Amino acid sequence: MHDLLKQLTDWYARSLESGGYALIVLLMFIESTFLPLPSELIIPPAAYLAHTKGGMSLTGIVIAGMLGSWLGATAMYWASRWAGRPLVLRYGKFFLAPPEKVEKAERWASAYGNYGIFASRLLPVVRHLIGIPAGIVRMDYWKFSLWTLVGSGLWCAVLCWLGVTAGKDEALMRGELRSITVWAVGILGVLGVMYWFFVHRHMQKAKD
Repeated sequence: MHDLLKQLTDWYARSLESGGYALIVLLMFIESTFLPLPSELIIPPAAYLAHTKGGMSLTGIVIAGMLGSWLGATAMYWASRWAGRPLVLRYGKFFLAPPEKVEKAERWASAYGNYGIFASRLLPVVRHLIGIPAGIVRMDYWKFSLWTLVGSGLWCAVLCWLGVTAGKDEALMRGELRSITVWAVGILGVLGVMYWFFVHRHMQKAKD
């Protein structure tokens, strides 16, 4: 497991050196669609590489992350707007968007409107699905785009800070499994609490 993680980390670092901002845009585009590619694995390593070796700037990484997130969210928005709710609910399960997840995202968007689009970029699960209900209800595209960019920009900035901060942990940088585990558990714990507090409990209340 440790060796596999090290190989993946090394591969991504090499790919970033050659692919730069374009690779970040591509990966963040994927992250904002139905494919489960966490931004937590994309932005922090890029920020660490930029901080230690140069070649890219933290500002450039945030902008690339914003652009990729917006492009992916836009693809989900227009696909859902074109397909309509019945087709999304019927076939979404084949694209890792089963009806229950879509309905949660719908309730979130209905309850919080523009703020919901912004806040969703900071939360797991809802983040990559929020474009679906926005497209289904034909939300104003320019408002959707604005709040997607603002929310994803803030999230990418947080992840950049995390990447630079984590880079100061020498044990983590040496690939020591204990340190990796501590960071991973900590990040997942924070994301889990955020999801429960901001999404799950509100969705359960709406459902009841």
